[in-house]
Amino acid sequence: MSDGAALDLFDRKILAVLSRDGRLPITEIAREVGLSKSPTQARVRRLEREGYILGYRALLDPAKLDREHVAFVEVRLTDTREAALSAFNAAVRAAPEIEQCHLIAGQFDYLLKIRCRDMRAYRDILAEVVSNLPYLSSTSTHVSMQAVKDAAL
Repeated sequence: MSDGAALDLFDRKILAVLSRDGRLPITEIAREVGLSKSPTQARVRRLEREGYILGYRALLDPAKLDREHVAFVEVRLTDTREAALSAFNAAVRAAPEIEQCHLIAGQFDYLLKIRCRDMRAYRDILAEVVSNLPYLSSTSTHVSMQAVKDAAL
C-alpha cells in the first residue's frame, strides 16, 4: 500500500466523499470533487486497489436490531508475550459477540466493545464468551449510557 503522501487533493476529496456516502454514483463523486467521470472512476479503482478503500458496507440501526446496549470491557491478561497475544486475538476474532477489540498501552491490555440486547444478554456474553478467552486475568466493565458521537452510525 502506498503511504498517505502519495495522495493528492483530488484523492483526499474522493475519500472524504466516499466516507460520507459509499453508494454515491461516480458522476456525483466527480461533480463534488471537480473532475470528470473517467478520471474519478480511475482514481476510485486505484484507491481500492492500493488499499486506501477497504470496502463498502451498510450502517445498521442498533435500536431496530435490538442491540442498543453497549459495554466497554477492560481486559487484563496473565501473559502478554506474543504467543498469548496471538491466541487472545484469534479467540476474539472468532467471537461475533465482540464488536471491537483494541490492544491498549496503559493500565490494562485490551479494550473490548460489546453490543447486545440488554444487561442480561451482556451478563451471558461475559460469562460464556469473555470469561473463556485465553490468558484472561481480569475484566472491568463500563456501560455506555448514551452514544454522543459514533462515527460508525
